[in-house]
Amino acid sequence: MATVFIDGQAGTTGLEISQRLSDRPDIDLLTIEDGVRKDPAARRALMAEADVTILCLPDDAAVEAVGLGTGSTRFLDASTAYRTDPAWVYGCPELAPGQRDAIAGSDRVSNPGCYPQGFILMIRPLLEAGILSEDALLNVFGLSGYSGGGRTMVERYRAFDAREADRLCARPYALTLTHKHRPEMQTYTGLAKAPLFSPTVANYYRGMLIEIPLHRAALAQDAGGAEIGEVLARRYAGEPFIEVLGFQPECQLDGGYLDATSTNGSNRMQLMVFGNDDQFLLIARYDNLGKGASGAAVQNLNLMLGLEETLGLTS
Repeated sequence: MATVFIDGQAGTTGLEISQRLSDRPDIDLLTIEDGVRKDPAARRALMAEADVTILCLPDDAAVEAVGLGTGSTRFLDASTAYRTDPAWVYGCPELAPGQRDAIAGSDRVSNPGCYPQGFILMIRPLLEAGILSEDALLNVFGLSGYSGGGRTMVERYRAFDAREADRLCARPYALTLTHKHRPEMQTYTGLAKAPLFSPTVANYYRGMLIEIPLHRAALAQDAGGAEIGEVLARRYAGEPFIEVLGFQPECQLDGGYLDATSTNGSNRMQLMVFGNDDQFLLIARYDNLGKGASGAAVQNLNLMLGLEETLGLTS
């Protein structure tokens, strides 16, 4: 039985991970009393007992927590603090051949960000196939339910009354275009420049869409929407949690609209391509608290513990 401690268990991601692990007979989940959740000595003691410590903390607190480690625990960090740190392994098993082995053998794994995963897993194969160049200037739009903002945002949205519903329908943010996920998107795709990233939070709890527009005339190698879909399908053939739906999957639309919540409750990411002869829209759909956060953490934890990768997860 593996012993796991979640430092930051009271937060949105921490609670989700805890729920996913609490009924597993192969995991001994250590808990900390509310009164000492921020006490360094109490946290250090639990880390010393844990095979893996999962950090569900703000960036500065995550860095502090790593400093508390005794050397006997391995870290899986869900913050942004170490995502582009070369001393840490990026916890995206589908990223490249050998990534699973790197995760399994590391004592320091950084869980990927919710928004970057869809972007990276759609764009990296296109660069590798020569359809996009490293110099491509890309735009990416992200739509997420308000749980993506963590406990504070969840509490704020739930406190709004019905009269404010229209005003809260959809709200773009990070309008200086310097969102902290951009370095991660650039690093793990191999792009020369970070994309222009525009995220929006909407008045629903969970579910995410990542949208990337492409102009055929701007591609490094001529390709149609069907060919782009085939590149993605070949790249992720056999992946347990990546489902490639190809070009123009009309069956996914409801009266012409695409639902952001269809993969909620699963660890599945769906990749699809829409458009026409000249312009394409790449879309990734997944649960921001599933594959986007806690599901990805459980997937990484399974690999770190030498367990079946899909254990405790639904596809």
